[in-house]
Amino acid sequence: MKEKIAKTNAARLLDKAKVSYELIPYEVDENDLSAIHVAASLGENIEQVFKTLVLHGDKTGHFVCVIPGEHEVDLKLAAKVSGNKKCDLIPMKELLPLTGYIRGGCSPIGMKKHFPTYIHETCTEYPFIYISAGIRGLQIKIAPNDLIKEAKAEVTSLFIE
Repeated sequence: MKEKIAKTNAARLLDKAKVSYELIPYEVDENDLSAIHVAASLGENIEQVFKTLVLHGDKTGHFVCVIPGEHEVDLKLAAKVSGNKKCDLIPMKELLPLTGYIRGGCSPIGMKKHFPTYIHETCTEYPFIYISAGIRGLQIKIAPNDLIKEAKAEVTSLFIE
């Protein structure tokens, strides 16, 4: 018998929008919260497991970047696409009060308030990608175009290949 998975806020918002998705649990390793670990746990291509990063720009304030798990966001590119001169990742202690999510469980859907969201252009190369469901140990498997629409995300380049 399959264990019932508790719905997260992100999942409830997708239900409300009538978006098709799947909740996929995985084993959490408190010592390794990386997307690389998540991809390995799921047996999925790391290029399809996206991580959600929250940044702060010098002009526009907070914004969100969603990128494939093994990549680093290019801060110059992120600043440029978001209309900033420079930007930085927010300090870890600001993540929960700002978004309602913890490290390793930050979803681009259902943050306390909506921030401008940018998703790396490779997302559209796949029929589906994985993003955090809003808690550690649970991913959302979703079609990229559905995520783009729901997160009101702009598709752009966020790192140099």
